[in-house]
Amino acid sequence: MNEKPWHRLSAAQALTVLESASEGLSQAEAAKRLSVYGENLLKEAEGKRPWSILLRQFTDLMIVILLIAAAIAWAMGDFTDTAMILVIVVLNAALGFSQEYRAERALSALKRLEQPQVLVRREGIYLQVPSRELVPGEVVAIEAGQKVPADGRLIEAVQLKIDESQLTGESVPVEKELPALNREEVPLGDQANRVFMGTTVMTGHGWAVVTETGMRTELGRIASLLQTVEDRQTPLQIRLAAMGKRLAAAALIMTAVIFAAGLLRGESVQTMLLTAISLAVAVIPEGLPAMVTIVLALGAQRMVRRNALIRKLPAVETLGSVTTICTDKTGTLTQNVMSVEVIYVDGRRIQVSGSGYRPEGHLYKKGKMFDPLTDQPLLQLLRAAVLCSNARLELRGREWAVLGDPTEGALLTAAAKAGLWKDMLERRYPRIGEIPFDSSRKLMTTLHHNRDEKVRVFAKGSIEEVLRRSTRMIQGEETVPLTDRHREEIAQTHRELAGAGLRLLACGMRRLDKAPGPDLRGVEAELTFLGLFGMIDPLRPEAIDAVDRCRTAGIRPVMITGDHRITAEAIGAQLGMKGAGEQVLTGEELARLTPEALEPIVRNISIYARVSPEHKVKIVEALKRRGEIVAMTGDGVNDAPALRAADIGIAMGRSGTDVAREASEMILLDDHFATIISAVEEGRIIYDNIRKFTRYILSTNSGEILTMFFAILFGLPLPLLPIQILWTNLVTDGLPALALGVEPPERSVMRRPPRSSSESLFAGGLGLHVIWVGLLMGLGTVGLFAWAIQTRDLAHARTIAFLTLMLFQMFHVLAIRSERDPLWRIGLRSNPYLLGAVVLTLVLQLAITYLSPLQKLFHTTSLSAGELLACIGAAVTVYFAVEAEKWLRTRKSNGGEP
Repeated sequence: MNEKPWHRLSAAQALTVLESASEGLSQAEAAKRLSVYGENLLKEAEGKRPWSILLRQFTDLMIVILLIAAAIAWAMGDFTDTAMILVIVVLNAALGFSQEYRAERALSALKRLEQPQVLVRREGIYLQVPSRELVPGEVVAIEAGQKVPADGRLIEAVQLKIDESQLTGESVPVEKELPALNREEVPLGDQANRVFMGTTVMTGHGWAVVTETGMRTELGRIASLLQTVEDRQTPLQIRLAAMGKRLAAAALIMTAVIFAAGLLRGESVQTMLLTAISLAVAVIPEGLPAMVTIVLALGAQRMVRRNALIRKLPAVETLGSVTTICTDKTGTLTQNVMSVEVIYVDGRRIQVSGSGYRPEGHLYKKGKMFDPLTDQPLLQLLRAAVLCSNARLELRGREWAVLGDPTEGALLTAAAKAGLWKDMLERRYPRIGEIPFDSSRKLMTTLHHNRDEKVRVFAKGSIEEVLRRSTRMIQGEETVPLTDRHREEIAQTHRELAGAGLRLLACGMRRLDKAPGPDLRGVEAELTFLGLFGMIDPLRPEAIDAVDRCRTAGIRPVMITGDHRITAEAIGAQLGMKGAGEQVLTGEELARLTPEALEPIVRNISIYARVSPEHKVKIVEALKRRGEIVAMTGDGVNDAPALRAADIGIAMGRSGTDVAREASEMILLDDHFATIISAVEEGRIIYDNIRKFTRYILSTNSGEILTMFFAILFGLPLPLLPIQILWTNLVTDGLPALALGVEPPERSVMRRPPRSSSESLFAGGLGLHVIWVGLLMGLGTVGLFAWAIQTRDLAHARTIAFLTLMLFQMFHVLAIRSERDPLWRIGLRSNPYLLGAVVLTLVLQLAITYLSPLQKLFHTTSLSAGELLACIGAAVTVYFAVEAEKWLRTRKSNGGEP
């Protein structure tokens, strides 16, 4: 179908060629075509295949060094050590493969979740379907903020402008039209009646019939040119890799010193060479960046279970540093299930019963139910609200649902309660034009043919805009001039309803003798004011608690809304948003402030009312200049700049546009504010756990190298053989470190202020901890080795040193599970993965010590009960030392109180 000159065909001809209709395909036909044409997806550059991940493990520098060590052992005729080193190579590769494969699968799973939904017509019924299920002949909605999901021929278009720069390089959005183009060769950028996959709808809306999908689209033709595999590292990974290189240099210097000292002591070159290589492999923390990847990826998977989808992995790190969360009100703090409660028309207030979108309820005047079809001013207002909307109210099974804007859904529901249905009204008053809503005008206007061949204009929007454009108002069966007294009465009603927390929307109308020309801007003047709708959007049940948790965690919540100041303050008071000394600022006041004037006061503003999306960037930049780490929510096209400007851009998964999602680092799958707090908590947990396994790996590595260094320094034989060093590195740097990465949260994780984004990973005494724990392990192991060598042979003394160093590391990993709480408080079983890793490590170590076949491989001998207790007694000192360190740190942070 790609060869068809779609631009030369009319909309009707295109539908005929595609064997479709304006009502869309049938479900059966759509399923049939999906099997023929395949899914509407571009072929992506292949991810990392399992076999390539496995092969890469054997090209790792540390593995290559181990293979060199195996070759040296084989050349020396030590076939047992050769075999054991090769076994360790295989185990190391298996562990590395497992980590990287799990991380790759986790990231792929996250990517699969980010699948957009599109609105289609099938047999005249409106449905939301995944964009990958679109087929040629499908009739699909084209809406502002959306990425066009497939190539198509327009069959309806209202003020539609599309950014096609991705395909054509033209930065100015293209204005779309319906007429066929009677030319053979027309450049893509000039095909105004077509839409193309991957381009962005900037304004307006329309419908298109799909002509090509997947790799047959214009974007599919150049897909291979666009595909790049970007394997970006997070900032923390980059810092750890740089730190690892510095530590590696220091370790290599110490290894060289040990090698030279061993030779001077009379050790053989082969033995010292193997020892130096094994020690270098053991102490260089080459696995830290990879460990960070898997912890971040698995953490991002856990966030999905809490309805937060991470699009960019560095966002997981940044979440733990967030100091300010700027959030929209509607749908995030509220349920986004609008219900009309009050209608103000002809100087009267009418109460509406019922809630949600179920069109069941009654209308009341002064507490008495009445027939709305007998009230002409009310019917005029409801008719305007229904016709000036693009949403649809539909019954799906037993539930009523809104396709489109929830506010428009509330208006449709209120009208349906009065017996006015959209389909009926649209047949009676067909739409002939539209000026779409935009945030600057705060108004939407539609034009309709009347039965008398004249034109009616209906407008709905903010009360300020409708009143400003109105010159008359409805009164009974006629219209009268809109006087100052009328305006004051309407304003007073507005203040009272807004003070009750209602969201208000006004409607106006105008009669024209004939349809205007292409320029519709003039039709929004000289309106007749029809009335107001007062709508309630209930707070989410968890929102108040989430705001409280936010403040407890040292994070300042800021509410940004398009609602009137009075409404915003009323809702802010219910949420506890406005703290002592904090202020409310309106969009009008914000627009008058220069960036320099806003900066000093921005920390004292907790509620922004009547704000447009364009103001959000100004707010974000002012907060960032004050040193804040800002998370900003958004859902519309105009929110994208603010999302990009924020440290963490958060898009709405349900109500958000494709443009907003693309500009974000995180997507809320449920649109809840509480989900942001859960994501911040998860970010803090992940960072804490990264610190824990970094503390563990660096401490154990320093303990290993200092054990060898002190033995040489004190004139003792080598306390560990190469195979024993490699084994220690394999089992301690593997499972226990991984298990620390899934440690449960600390009790205080959401009761402490955010960490500074510039804070070093070694802050809070971590660097000092690594040094003194390494010294304790080294001196303790060498001390016991020196005692043993006085009475027993060298192999026996080495077995004692081997077991003691392993026990030091196991007691240490148990002690550092929390930076504040002792082990007895958090419990041994609170992290079953770590408990299992420690038990498995100890069982393997005891097997090496006491089983004869393994003794030959690892050059160990059986220990007596007394010697075993001596090893435990020496190693347990690290546990008590770490617990004492935590107690002193807690006492200091509490001002001297324990």
